[in-house]
Amino acid sequence: MEEGRGVLVEKLIEVVNEIAAISDYRTSVKKEYCNLGRRLKLLIPMFEEIRDIKEPVPENSMIALVSLKEALESTKELLKFGSQGSKIYLVLEREQIMNKFHQVTTQLEQALGGVHYQELDISDEVKEQVELVLSQFQRAKGRVDTPDAELHEDLLSLYSQSNDPAIDPAVLRKLVKKLQLTGLYDLTQESCALHDMVTATGEDPEERIEKMSLVLRKIKGFVLTETPEIDSSSREKSSTCSGQVSIETTHKAPVIPDDFRCPISLELMKDPVIVSSGQTYERSSIEKWLEAGHSTCPKTQQVLTSNVITPNYVLRSLIAQWCEMNGVESPKRPGSSPNKSASACTPAEHSTIENLLRKLTSGSPEDRLSATGEIRLLAKRNADNRVAIAEAGAIPLLVDLLSTPDSRIQEHAVTALLNLSICEDNKRSIVTSGAVPGIVHVLKKGSMEARENAAAALFSLSVIDENKVIIGTFGAIPPLVTLLSDGTQRGKKDAATALFNLCIYQGNKGKAVRAGVVVTLMGLLTEPQGSMIDEALAILAILSSHPEGKTTIGAAGAVPVLVNVITSGSPRNKENAAAVLVHLCSGDQHYLVDVQELGIMGPLLDLVQNGTERGRRKATQLLERINRYAEQQKQAQTEPEAPIHNQLSESPPSSTNVLEC
Repeated sequence: MEEGRGVLVEKLIEVVNEIAAISDYRTSVKKEYCNLGRRLKLLIPMFEEIRDIKEPVPENSMIALVSLKEALESTKELLKFGSQGSKIYLVLEREQIMNKFHQVTTQLEQALGGVHYQELDISDEVKEQVELVLSQFQRAKGRVDTPDAELHEDLLSLYSQSNDPAIDPAVLRKLVKKLQLTGLYDLTQESCALHDMVTATGEDPEERIEKMSLVLRKIKGFVLTETPEIDSSSREKSSTCSGQVSIETTHKAPVIPDDFRCPISLELMKDPVIVSSGQTYERSSIEKWLEAGHSTCPKTQQVLTSNVITPNYVLRSLIAQWCEMNGVESPKRPGSSPNKSASACTPAEHSTIENLLRKLTSGSPEDRLSATGEIRLLAKRNADNRVAIAEAGAIPLLVDLLSTPDSRIQEHAVTALLNLSICEDNKRSIVTSGAVPGIVHVLKKGSMEARENAAAALFSLSVIDENKVIIGTFGAIPPLVTLLSDGTQRGKKDAATALFNLCIYQGNKGKAVRAGVVVTLMGLLTEPQGSMIDEALAILAILSSHPEGKTTIGAAGAVPVLVNVITSGSPRNKENAAAVLVHLCSGDQHYLVDVQELGIMGPLLDLVQNGTERGRRKATQLLERINRYAEQQKQAQTEPEAPIHNQLSESPPSSTNVLEC
């Protein structure tokens, strides 16, 4: 069973990530399902550390992990049900739905409780997280949040009187609002979901479909009466379900995949673009949103770091393919011509790129030098160029030039790859083209500017999680630590950001510690100019959760420096210093003594009151550890008195009387 540990744990991580990706739960189950998804996400660090520990995992814990995988699979199906299912069904069948929810919660608690995590070589912080999840499961077991009784009663009344034409409009208005069935698109999607879900139960679906469809038809009739601007042309845009009797029309149009619809307009996208949050929208819709003065992503509410929008060429191509396969007219971009290249570059620009690629394979060093320099500049200029250069096949050619003995060509090549990697789709292409070993070679042997750009390229590529593993495997971490130590100011910044990103992956933390990063970071913390304190503390905070990192940080004499930061540092640096101390003081009592002797109590209390949210949390944890240790010391001092009392009770009466006086 031990041989399959890696595969099992990777599957556990995969399922939890799939659960975390589920969103937009129906209102009737939103609170419970969101809470469950958040709790399960806290288990990922435990899985990662179990995967990386060297000692065998006890067989009973492995069996429990298998049970946990089965429980997570059941949970995933339940949560998908709550995200994509019929809103009407979820309200009417609320008792059945909540019974199923409590069943999977109990299943998860039992499986997780069988994993003897306290006996495993995992960090204390992760153990605390698992304890928190278990306690939340236990508290939630007997608790049932009161559902919207009025919604259930109103819908049940409508369901029971589905053949009665006289329905109170006020009731319908409340149902439309609470069920969020305010538009034709919502109604059609509900019809599809209703059919699919009721059929899936296998319990006399025909009668249920008929009665619930009648309820939906009444709601739809009310919506169309209240909002007459939903005309026939709008109805034609609405999709129907395959194999289902449509609510109003027998026309069966193909269902447009949700990923092809703009989250704002809900229509098939003609010119999909990506904003800084990573979400894709129709260009005209997001431009109107931004022009209206909004600074957040409409879908995620994340604050946008910039108003730059980038064409999503891959999605545009997928939409075109889907339209062709389903007999739908392919949407035309405003002002675009059918012969326009997907990269939006002119024929002359394509010709220029093709000429540069020919020069890359030339036997002339001068041609290769000039071509790599020009590609570097073109890739820096705009997104269209980055797409066009990649589509033309430049990436493998540039990767080959990373090993050239000519340092100038090497520098241009690695910088061109850095600029190309700004495009999200190019990140994967660069890694799959075998670029990482070449970039690491440049990081070790290149000129200082080439090393800096190699570090920046690794940071850019490591944004994708699977690339973190690949980059660490090919030995990038030791040369990054070297650059952090002896590079220019810019080189140190590039190395620090790359190391921070790579060490988010648990398997890279030990590699960084063994490469000597802690000593380098301590040097940066104590240098007079203090220009790298932010980066150094952020990396130490990540490494301190790793057993090797914790030991090495403590041995490096970090405690006085960290206490000083908590006393006089910036808010962000205080929170990171407190996070490191929480790990150091977990299970190591001499550090608790040290921090008190260094006068940490006052600064900690100030941090609890005035720090960032995370800073307040870490300061509270540290204070709890200090107080717990103080209580233990008091108990230890009083314990020796018990044997003395016992001796006194056995002494002659005269001795006892003297002592009592």
